[in-house]
Amino acid sequence: MINEDIQVQPGEEPPRPETKYTTGAHKLNEFNWLADLPFDARYNDVVEIRFKNTRKGFYRNVNGLKLEVDDLVAVEASPGHDIGFVSMTGYLVSQQLRKMKTRPVIDELKKVYRKARPVDLQKWEEAKKLEEHTMLRSRKIAEDLGLAMKIGDVEYQGDKTKAIFYYLADERVDFRQLIKVLAEEFHIRIEMRQIGARQEAGRIGGIGTCGRELCCSTHVTNFISVTTSHARYQDLSLNPQKLAGQCGKLKCCLNYELDCYIDAQKEFPSKEIPLELAGGTAYFMKMEVHTGVYWYSTDPRIAANMTAVPVARVREIIQLNRKGVKPDTLLAGPANNSKERGNDLLLQNSGLDRFESKSRPREGKGKNRPFNRRNERKQK
Repeated sequence: MINEDIQVQPGEEPPRPETKYTTGAHKLNEFNWLADLPFDARYNDVVEIRFKNTRKGFYRNVNGLKLEVDDLVAVEASPGHDIGFVSMTGYLVSQQLRKMKTRPVIDELKKVYRKARPVDLQKWEEAKKLEEHTMLRSRKIAEDLGLAMKIGDVEYQGDKTKAIFYYLADERVDFRQLIKVLAEEFHIRIEMRQIGARQEAGRIGGIGTCGRELCCSTHVTNFISVTTSHARYQDLSLNPQKLAGQCGKLKCCLNYELDCYIDAQKEFPSKEIPLELAGGTAYFMKMEVHTGVYWYSTDPRIAANMTAVPVARVREIIQLNRKGVKPDTLLAGPANNSKERGNDLLLQNSGLDRFESKSRPREGKGKNRPFNRRNERKQK
C-alpha cells in the first residue's frame, strides 16, 4: 500500500509498494549507469533474469512488459515455468550481450510469460520450503550409495516440477543410480550441477582474514582461476596458510592488483642475474615493486648484509658487468643499507605520536602540574 503522505505529480507513476520479495541491492545486479534516461521501448526486447546460486540468463520479453530491476516474473523453463528476479533491463542488456564472447541468438532465447501472480508466488514459496529437507535427505541417499560427493544445495523450480542439485566432488562421479532414487523419492525431474569450492563458500558466506565479509558472497560472481604465479608476481611469500581462503583455495583477491604489479615490472631487469662487484658477488633476495627497489645479499642462500638497490642502479651494474667492469659498491653514492622512506603518508605519520601536537607546552610546577604517582610515594 502506497503511503498517503507521498505526493504524486500528474503524469508520474506512483512508487512501487515494498513487499517481502523486494531485494534491493544484490550482487548479481549490475549497476545501472543509465537509470536517469527515460524508458525506451526499442531496448525492451531482452531482459536478464537472476535466480538462486548465481544462476541467471537472458529472456525475451515477447509481451512487451515494462519491467524494472527486482520485478518478479514467470519465465519459460523446460518443462513448465520458473520464477526469477529481473536483474538488468534496457540498453545495458544489449551492451552485455555484445560483451559476451558467444553471443546467443535472440530468437532461441526463452520467453518471459508475465509478472508473477499471487498464485505463482504461493507455489514458489511452497517449493522453496522443500529445499532444505530435500538437500538433507539427498545427502543421506548419496552416502548410502557410497558416492564420493557432497550435495551443497538444492534449488526447486517455481512450479515444483523440477529441482537442481548442486554438488561438490573431487573426481568424476557416476550418479545415474542416484538420479533414479531421487526421482522416485521426490517425484520431480532431477538435474545435477557440479560447483566448485569457491561457489560453495560464496553460498555459505563467512569472514575472511581481512576482517570483512567474503568477496564471493558479496560481489564476486565470475570466478577466475588463481595460481601461485599470481603470488610470485606480487612478491608474496608462498605460504599456503596465508594465501588460502576460507574455501581452501587460493584467495580470489590475488587477482585484484595483479595487473598493476605486472605493468610495474615490465621495465625491471632480470632477478636471476647476480651482480658482480670488485669485492664479491651480490645475489637477489627480494624486491619492492612500487618503490622500485631490489634487495641483494652477499650469500645466495641466506639474507646476509642486505642492501637496498634502486632498479636504475641494478640496470646500470648489469650493463657494466656485460662490458667486463666490476663496480666497487652496489650503490652509486656512499653505502647505505637503510631503506629510504617514500612519499607514503601512512609511513610518514605512523607511530603512537602521530596524533599529538609537535609543539607541546612544557609542564609547569604549579597547580597545573599533572598528577604523578611516583612523587606522591616519595612524599609519603
